[in-house]
Amino acid sequence: MNSDLFKYSEEREAASAAKVRALEALLIQKGVLGSDSVDAVLEHFELTAGPFNGARVVARAWIDPAFKERLLADTPKAIAELELAQGMAGAEGEHMAAVANGPGVHNLIICTLCSCYPWPVLGLPPYWYKDPVFRARGVREPRAVLREFGVPLKEDTDVKVWDSSAQIRWFVVPERPANTDGFTEEQLAALVTPESMMGVALVVPPVAVAA
Repeated sequence: MNSDLFKYSEEREAASAAKVRALEALLIQKGVLGSDSVDAVLEHFELTAGPFNGARVVARAWIDPAFKERLLADTPKAIAELELAQGMAGAEGEHMAAVANGPGVHNLIICTLCSCYPWPVLGLPPYWYKDPVFRARGVREPRAVLREFGVPLKEDTDVKVWDSSAQIRWFVVPERPANTDGFTEEQLAALVTPESMMGVALVVPPVAVAA
């Protein structure tokens, strides 16, 4: 899910990819990187750190109210209870903190300084998260930004904006969608998206998914 306002042209994507390939080749040539270094990093974000971890955390919070309380009170400690891959407190995972959406409350995560992001539970941040327009408007007019992302909110909903930084990296526990009674933890986790854990999307009920 994305807003057209924050999309980049295919030409810009292609140009950026070409620059990355050229830089990688130069660093390998100079001996700064090994030929397998980039592959190791990519494998880390495919298998170890990514939104699949955050989805498991959210699903557990949905089915276990006591875990949810612990998660909101001390996020790293609660995450440590789960059998996730090692390194949840590693790169960009220091001082993670969770906030929960609920009736009358919606949370939005931004980073006004750069692109601080909880990599272990959400993976790498998308391009638009780093965009100065998104970062600035997220503070000034969060409701307008959320509307552009397709998030309908009632007028009396309290929108809370959380600014991630090197000292604390936020993520959202979205509301559990309707029509999920009887779902297993794995089935619930499959509904959770990175966008919903950033607050720029809602978790789609399974009936809407099937449609």
